[in-house]
Parts: sequence; structure tokens; C-alpha cells
Amino acid sequence: MSIRKATLADHKAIKHLLEQLEYPATPDLIKNRMEAMLHHPDQQILVYEDQGKIVGFISLHFIPQIALAGDFAVISYFAVDETARSLGIGKALEEYAVKIATDRKCDRIHVHCHSRRTDAHRFYERQGYEESPKYFIKSLL
Repeated sequence: MSIRKATLADHKAIKHLLEQLEYPATPDLIKNRMEAMLHHPDQQILVYEDQGKIVGFISLHFIPQIALAGDFAVISYFAVDETARSLGIGKALEEYAVKIATDRKCDRIHVHCHSRRTDAHRFYERQGYEESPKYFIKSLL
């Protein structure tokens, strides 16, 4: 079991994990998005590998702040295979992400989690996250 930076070769496994969260996408879309992210200094994708199989991943973005000393770390996608949940994989990935964010001098980490994902809400609360109401979205499409 290990956590490592994702490679482009991981795109099919990540697509499978995203499908479990009801994010349908073509393998090419995931591959193309990953290709851009893997080369961006303010983005990271990490995978959790167990016996050669990717069973979890987390993507992070780092946003510099103009009026605050520390930057923001954002978890944009986070999934653990449905057959491997409640084994500590999500906890290990989240803690690894927090360490990376801390090393980058971020002073907070946040995540948007849809209201229907109540199991995920409990996970984040156990990890020390607090709900911060009011999230606004404007569709540009």
C-alpha cells in the first residue's frame, strides 16, 4: 500500500473511481485533463495503490491569496473505490494532502461536497473540517 503522484497511465483507474461518484466522462477527457494538471505547479493528483491496483485518488489545487498570508489548498476530486471504503484509505490520502498543503504554507484546505453525499460529510467532519455555509455557483455554459 502506498500513496504516490499520479501518472498519465493512471487515467483509466481514475475514470473508474470518478464513475463511482457519478461523474461520467470519456477516457480521453480524463486523460487530457490529467495531462494538463500533472504539469501544473499548483496542482497535484495523488493515488493510493494497493497490490498494484489504484483504489483511491485525490486532486489538489493551490490558490495564492492576495490579502492573506497563507494560500488555500482545495480538494477538487476525492474518491475511494467502493470495495475499499472504511479501510483507512481516504484518511491516509486526506492526511497526505494536508501535509503537502502545510509544506506549501497553505493556511487552510477546503472541499466542496454535494449535499447528497452524507457519508462523505461525516468523513470530513471526522477529519476536522467544519461546514462553511454559502457556496455560490454561476454556470458559464
